[in-house]
Amino acid sequence: MSKVVGIIPARWGSTRFPGKPLHGIAGKPLVRHVWERCVEAGCFDQIIIATDDMRIAEAGFNFGAEVAITSADHPSGTDRVAEVAKKLKKASIIFNIQGDEPLIEPDLLQWLARKLQISPQVQIVTAATPISPEDFSSEDIVKVVLDFKGDALYFSRSCIPFRRGDNPIRTYRHLGIYGYRRRALLDFIKMPPSPLEQAEQLEQLRALENGMKIRVIVSEASPLGVDTPEDATEVERLILSRRSG
Repeated sequence: MSKVVGIIPARWGSTRFPGKPLHGIAGKPLVRHVWERCVEAGCFDQIIIATDDMRIAEAGFNFGAEVAITSADHPSGTDRVAEVAKKLKKASIIFNIQGDEPLIEPDLLQWLARKLQISPQVQIVTAATPISPEDFSSEDIVKVVLDFKGDALYFSRSCIPFRRGDNPIRTYRHLGIYGYRRRALLDFIKMPPSPLEQAEQLEQLRALENGMKIRVIVSEASPLGVDTPEDATEVERLILSRRSG
């Protein structure tokens, strides 16, 4: 069987929310919630928190996580994940699980990992969920449209496609989790930023512009991520309500 590794990139210096990985939510730091969801999934042979900050590393050690110290110069979480992946010679599948997704569904992680294990032609896999009308016009929400095989045709912050009258075309909200075959990840980070990527500020467009296919798994789950302190407050409310329920 393929060795599957989940890597959680976590940096201190978020522009909108400095120190976000250690922000307390329902009695635990944010990054611990993400790590626990990965453990619950049971589909990873190894789970690593990748960080350049010793405060995050120490917190990870304290709750029992494996931690990798990375360079502080990475432009993206993907580059941070790839630094760790380069050293994992026996890993064949690498997952980039964003450190601000404390409500990520363990079932979805299992589904994505299984897709790479049973579909050797798939090199990159990600997830999406049906989009709500209010999210369709938001530039903060990344949309994706698919071909008949379920591969991504395009990702955009804009409303895609342009709609002339009623039509059955489905647009989905992209969920920022990626699974890669290790070689695909290492090939990807060698590619320079592409024109569409720079225009939309979406690095997955670099893969599409270079002819790489991204398989999209559509899930009904639509977990709330944490971009701001207000998001953290809402996530805490949801977690506490689940506990009391």
